[in-house]
Amino acid sequence: MRWAEEIPREEWEKIDQVIDKYRERHGVLIPVLKEAQDICGYLPKKVQRRIAEGLRLPASQVYGVVSFYSFFTVTPRGRHTVRVCMGTACYVRGGQTILDFLRKELNVEVNSTTPDLRYTLEVINCPGTCGLAPVICVDEDVYGIPDNSKALDVLKEYP
Repeated sequence: MRWAEEIPREEWEKIDQVIDKYRERHGVLIPVLKEAQDICGYLPKKVQRRIAEGLRLPASQVYGVVSFYSFFTVTPRGRHTVRVCMGTACYVRGGQTILDFLRKELNVEVNSTTPDLRYTLEVINCPGTCGLAPVICVDEDVYGIPDNSKALDVLKEYP
């Protein structure tokens, strides 16, 4: 992943292979976008344009799909996604305090990525682990966070 860098030729070649694989089929925009995002880590406008041209679709249709589905992103994401639960149990037990602390410590807003591309900070409503509340999820791992210092200890485990 990178921020405001050119896309390497190898990645363009992989994207073109994905487009070629799906070109003659109908209803393939979402799988093509997913594979392109897996290659680049995100979907910058130049990749969206390349997909639109390759699939013979209007660029507006590609952008419409990218902007509609939350699993697509037009900005680079961190190596690790940190999600702070704001569901009822977590909120009542200090979820907002943990979120505010992480925003300050990481110097990043919600739904943004740290400048070093290490973390993307997000909010979730309930991962189904209310007994551990408040919780943060780092990638696919869930942690009960009794205090702010524990949150930083957890993040240190994710370089």
